[in-house]
Amino acid sequence: MILVVGSTGMVGSEVCRRLVSDGQRVRALVRTTSDPARVEALLAAGVEVVLGDLREPDSLDAACHGIETIVCTVSAMPHAYVPGSNDMRTTDLLGVLDLISAAGRAGVHRFVYTSFSANLDTPCPLENAKRTIEARLRGGLLEYTILRPSCFMEVWLSPAVGFDAMAATATIYGDGTRPISWIAAGDVAEFLVRAAVSPTVRNAVVELGGPEAISPLQAVEIFSRVGGRPFTVQHVPLEALEAQRRVATDQMQETFAALMCSYARGDAIPMEAALAMFPVRLTTVEQYAARLYAKVPVLTV
Repeated sequence: MILVVGSTGMVGSEVCRRLVSDGQRVRALVRTTSDPARVEALLAAGVEVVLGDLREPDSLDAACHGIETIVCTVSAMPHAYVPGSNDMRTTDLLGVLDLISAAGRAGVHRFVYTSFSANLDTPCPLENAKRTIEARLRGGLLEYTILRPSCFMEVWLSPAVGFDAMAATATIYGDGTRPISWIAAGDVAEFLVRAAVSPTVRNAVVELGGPEAISPLQAVEIFSRVGGRPFTVQHVPLEALEAQRRVATDQMQETFAALMCSYARGDAIPMEAALAMFPVRLTTVEQYAARLYAKVPVLTV
């Protein structure tokens, strides 16, 4: 059986759906405060649901009992963030460390972990949490696969960060000329599914991006062409982002500013190695834009 942690999130819910479709037995860890509609969707898909919380270590042993593989997509970023309760330290760091410990006690064999690109390396609480978890997995006894996706299209090419396709406006961080290997959340989910069931890819760290590395300004051009209208673009200089990170007063502000700094510096990822391990058909930015303008459902944050 496979346990999915982060099962009601954008990627985790899709991982659950695809695993069940592949005939896998899936258990989902959900909190008492999880969105009831998302929990119902998991149950309707045939997923076993168990109550638990990374902030409550005693709840994790039962969740891990009888589990062969854990797929962890959980993060306090961005919408569930509550300072001091559900933040990068309590959830992404301490909570996942407790999950790894519970997995060891329960005899779990494999741990598949969603980190982020090695190029997203501006110091911040989330970067510290991700790299600490990676080090724990690499130095432990569990078999692991660490996936490091680049910028999610559903987040970084969305109104949440100032890229509003329907309004034809875009906020660009930095000068907008540095290539980024934007990746679709559904593609990340597919890599996670294949990593969870693959008997051959063991103790690997895999960098993930989309099929092409294009700059934010090139992404604007694609959306403008596909949507049939020019964009209004404004820039936030890298210096302003770095200043924002330095004066941030909480983990969320500091992490967002750091991620924007990394975006401004670019994140081009060669995909030959990843695709040799997991032959996934990758989504292009143009395909993603076409789905948005056609109002075809895509994964939501």
